[in-house]
Amino acid sequence: MTDHRTPPHESLTPDPADTFIPSAEKGTSLGADAWRRLKKNKLAIVGAVFVVIMVLGCNIEYVTFGLIETDAQTTNLPNAHQPPSWDEPFGTDNLGRSYLARVLEGGRVSLMVGLIATIVSVIIGTFYGAIAGYYGGKLDEIMMRIVDFLYGIPYMFLVILVMIMFSDTARGSAAPVFLALGVVQWLMTARIVRGQVLTLRHQEFVQAARVMGAGDLRIIFRHILPNTLGVVIVYATLTVPAVIILESFLSFLGLGVELSWGLLVSEGVGVVNPIHSYWWLLFFPSLFLAITLFSLNFFGDGLRDAFDPRTRK
Repeated sequence: MTDHRTPPHESLTPDPADTFIPSAEKGTSLGADAWRRLKKNKLAIVGAVFVVIMVLGCNIEYVTFGLIETDAQTTNLPNAHQPPSWDEPFGTDNLGRSYLARVLEGGRVSLMVGLIATIVSVIIGTFYGAIAGYYGGKLDEIMMRIVDFLYGIPYMFLVILVMIMFSDTARGSAAPVFLALGVVQWLMTARIVRGQVLTLRHQEFVQAARVMGAGDLRIIFRHILPNTLGVVIVYATLTVPAVIILESFLSFLGLGVELSWGLLVSEGVGVVNPIHSYWWLLFFPSLFLAITLFSLNFFGDGLRDAFDPRTRK
């Protein structure tokens, strides 16, 4: 009879060296995935590069620590309306001022207005939409009906009304522009954030935080809003060019700040005529404005595609 028992010197425990353990696949974060997809979007990268160049160029005095200065206010009447040349690449205006300096100064103001007004509107819209979406019920109905009411008002008339109200006390100041643009730009942000919060407030991590005793404000600011950051950043990037366009339109009407691309375009339109064609006064601010708007829109579209979960592989 054959003995099938295992010999005493042989162990039933397998040798760890002979055991194959598959390595866990290394995961990537949402930000890493978005950055990888953004790098593949050449148009978005080109737009981002142009935006950086435009920002650095318009703030050249601060970037070079004052080594390169631009004087947009000094007048030189004998040198008025000089076409572009080696000494004055963008020519001069009707008072002999360097038009290159004025275009850079106007760009700094336009970009500042676009950025600050967007930040203000995003902050207001994010908090408003988060409160409405988290609590829901009658509070959500009341808050969103207020948004619908403001949507029903022609926003351009509302902006012009606010600007006229401050025209006597703060003429040429940027503060009324921030206020006027902030009144109308936060509405879409509130709707977007509300929709995100309505989806997130019933997720497991929110329920776990509530069971652990976290308060409503802590849940909103520590758990829900960070998960809406991608959508908010994308919309903010697309809001900046919209704000710049609105500010340029206000400056074109004479209701904006003292010096911006919109004001320069308005002045350029006034001096371009069939008899004396000072084309550079309209061409250069329009060119800089168009390049900046296209670049911001391309970059914003690229960010939207990068953060879109439907494009994830």
